[in-house]
Amino acid sequence: MHAVSLMVKLIKKMAKYIIRNIQVVNEGNITETDILINEQRIQKIAPGIAIQGAYTEIEGTGKYLLPGIIDDQVHFREPGLTHKANISSESRAAVAGGITSFMEMPNTVPNALTQELLEQKYGIGALTSVANYSFYMGTSNNNEEEVLKTNARKKDICGIKIFMGASTGNMLVDNYRTLDRIFSDAELLIATHCEDERVIQKNLQKYSGTMFEPKDHPIIRDTEACFQSSFSAIQLAMMRNTRLHILHITTAKELQLFSNMMPLKEKRITSEVCVHHLHFTANDYDRLGYQIKCNPAIKAAENKEALWAALLDDRLDVIATDHAPHAMAEKGIFRDGNGDLQTHPEGIAYNHAHAGLPLVQHGLPLMLSYVNKGKISLEKVVEKMCHAVADCFQIAERGYIREGYFADLVMVDLKHETIVKEDNLLYYCGWSPMEGMSLPIVTHTFVNGNLVYAKGVVIDENKGMRLRFDRD
Repeated sequence: MHAVSLMVKLIKKMAKYIIRNIQVVNEGNITETDILINEQRIQKIAPGIAIQGAYTEIEGTGKYLLPGIIDDQVHFREPGLTHKANISSESRAAVAGGITSFMEMPNTVPNALTQELLEQKYGIGALTSVANYSFYMGTSNNNEEEVLKTNARKKDICGIKIFMGASTGNMLVDNYRTLDRIFSDAELLIATHCEDERVIQKNLQKYSGTMFEPKDHPIIRDTEACFQSSFSAIQLAMMRNTRLHILHITTAKELQLFSNMMPLKEKRITSEVCVHHLHFTANDYDRLGYQIKCNPAIKAAENKEALWAALLDDRLDVIATDHAPHAMAEKGIFRDGNGDLQTHPEGIAYNHAHAGLPLVQHGLPLMLSYVNKGKISLEKVVEKMCHAVADCFQIAERGYIREGYFADLVMVDLKHETIVKEDNLLYYCGWSPMEGMSLPIVTHTFVNGNLVYAKGVVIDENKGMRLRFDRD
């Protein structure tokens, strides 16, 4: 404890840093250089920087420096669902995983369906978030007037979220008049969860009377549910020239809807893939059960391979986590006497098992493990988790390592790994489907020039900032 207290005191006293001899991964290149951080910003990038005055020096030999990861889809559960998580706890887990900025979803309790409720979430973020933050405006079948007020706040809000499929509370939007009005008149990016509720209900009726198991989840929430909803959203967006971003693509069939024929900045329709859909397949339900139940569902292995191909050829634009933690009881799991996760002997009913996985602490390390396996380059990881997200959402002065930009930075070590286990988890829910995996490590994370994570310790005296957007 004494060492941690001393570290915090030093950080508060000296918020100026120089990182020496670090391999900087940025804009398609890897270059060994020094980075000077001063007053929240990247002051200088050059080899052999000479400095005057008091700076904390960090040796980067053998390690890589990336722009801070920007996660465009998380569920931090506050307000109203804080038995699962809260903004403080999950932002701490995020910075430990190299995520310096997040965009959080509106299906909290109450749902963020008014400007007032939305601003209450920003207030919580300002007080408790270690990472930079933004919150989506939520939609329902009857709040389009509130939604369209965001047109006057384009520089302050990341986007509008529409659940075009099953959701919690009052957030399923299936009224065509409402959808058409928002797609026509909204001036912000619209992010959609695309699963067709009619297809889902038809599948449930088809298998009525079945005692559903975890492996049945991709049969109920199947390829057709995803494709039909994504296709409808794209048709409407093309008709209304909407800036549309479709979240968590999971199927090979949907990939025919997206293009790599133009640069990301010119696209009006973009797409996201999530780390768990790049890693798990339907074969993993037998081992992990409801731990990996999520919406849209993790599907058959051929979809995973198609997602990887589309990510690498730029039909899929960004990588996110869709971090969505639940209490262990809500997943039907517990820890045995050895601390290992087990399924309750009596089980849990399919419709009672909550959908979502905790992922922000391990999204980047998981992708780094694929770098080590030769599946993806480090430059491509940075493109999809940093540059492309900043470009897609037009985030001001973040997502790149550039002089004058905010110093949101993450140092990683690809040569050393740590095993994911209970005693190093920072999720409030206290479990992870990645447990037992050995993953490359994040050694340091900077948010706005402040060191917020170093060698296993979160320094949360420093707070994140509200994200701003370069929109006309």
